[in-house]
Amino acid sequence: QVQLVESGGGLVQPGGSLRLSCAASGSIFSINAMGWYRQAPGKERELVAIITSGGSTNYADSVKGRFTISRDDAKNTVYLQMNSLKPEDTAVYFCNARATTLRNKTVWYNYWGQGTQVTVSS
Repeated sequence: QVQLVESGGGLVQPGGSLRLSCAASGSIFSINAMGWYRQAPGKERELVAIITSGGSTNYADSVKGRFTISRDDAKNTVYLQMNSLKPEDTAVYFCNARATTLRNKTVWYNYWGQGTQVTVSS
């Protein structure tokens, strides 16, 4: 299977920055899109940013111009650079990867990390 481990969350003041990382490991054959989602208390999980294997990106309107997603395929890692953070960015951030495994090279599954808390507060 595929495991995703996020890191980099924490407490930051409004206007500050954080960089999230998510490393994929396990019996990976291929990874297509990788992305970040977030879920605030009492709200549904929402897409923050996504990056395809070709490098195309898409962002939620609420984070455009402030967040940047990138990936390092050699390390099977996706990053989220978050600048100009606002209190409304407070949420648990989840990493997602669409991947195939060595056991089943033709079926794509969505894998999720355990989440990392980001709190923006003064």
